[in-house]
Amino acid sequence: MKIKKKKEKRVRRILVRTLLGVVVLIFTGAIVFLVTQISGKNSLYSHADSGEMITTLSALATELGGAPEEEEEEEEDWQSGDIRYNGVHYRHNDDILTFLFLGIDKLNEVAPVEDGIDGGQSDAVFLLILNPHSKEISVIGIPRDTMTDVEIYDEKGIYWGTEKAQISIQHGYGDGAEISCERSKKAVSRLFYGLPVNGYCAINMGAIPLINDAVGGIEVNAVETMDYGELRVKEGETIHLDGMEAYYYLHNRDTESFNSAGRRLERQKQYLTAYASAAISALKEDLTFPLTLYNTLSKYMVTDIGVDEISYLAGQVAGYRFSGENLHVLRGATVQGEIYEEFYPDEKALYELILEVFYEEVE
Repeated sequence: MKIKKKKEKRVRRILVRTLLGVVVLIFTGAIVFLVTQISGKNSLYSHADSGEMITTLSALATELGGAPEEEEEEEEDWQSGDIRYNGVHYRHNDDILTFLFLGIDKLNEVAPVEDGIDGGQSDAVFLLILNPHSKEISVIGIPRDTMTDVEIYDEKGIYWGTEKAQISIQHGYGDGAEISCERSKKAVSRLFYGLPVNGYCAINMGAIPLINDAVGGIEVNAVETMDYGELRVKEGETIHLDGMEAYYYLHNRDTESFNSAGRRLERQKQYLTAYASAAISALKEDLTFPLTLYNTLSKYMVTDIGVDEISYLAGQVAGYRFSGENLHVLRGATVQGEIYEEFYPDEKALYELILEVFYEEVE
């Protein structure tokens, strides 16, 4: 009888210790997750400052349709940096997160270059915007031929100043890695009046098949007839893009045809809409999907977004919405330059787009 009681006590002690161990593991895991989330969030918001954009947009408000300064001062809820435009009171959304995504015209894995003018051009330029207030994702497509101030360097990396040129070539003036990305981020920020950019991700176009197949491929209705040998498709035809088909659909264009870059941007816009939905679905099923994709693309990618930041973003984006209405492309005009096509943004349309995406109406 005594032996039986001793065994029961021993079993209870083992069960209690096991239970305590499980509780400690869960508690420790929760603490680590919480610390990672907080660290990722703080890190992301520390990367950018909206002060320059707010100041610039406020100064342009009256010129482009805003209210006189004396009318602004009469507003009871008026704050420094607020804008009145076409009778509407706007305030900057400080909680928005903005990321720059670049598709680099290279098939191979990322390898820094020594020649300061051979970093590769960005054939795809997009801003991804996360709005925690509305729980919405927005995307802004920037034509590769957009004319803006580009920093010019020579082969040795010596700075020669800025000149008006296609935004796509800015990435070429650098090492094809971090330096090129930082300069591209600066050029895009400058184009958007000092827009704060919280992070960047540049992916060599050779990684498109990996990105595409990670969600099981993407189905699209072709927006134009394409016959590039590797991919033949008629306008309106439904096609399921697998592997290199996705690369050809997103990358190839007839450079002899006027505004072929603009039509390619429409294809990229269409693909992104479909891919965003597929990626969000994959994320809802598996919160580790972004980390898996991150590891898959690591050799083709240059980014300043860390693992802790991705962990934070994954937990946030799973509950966000995305639709075609939130996918924007800069409005403007494409003209034939002396050598290459040049896209000139409509300044007023750009201003209004910034207000729509990065500002909120004050009730």
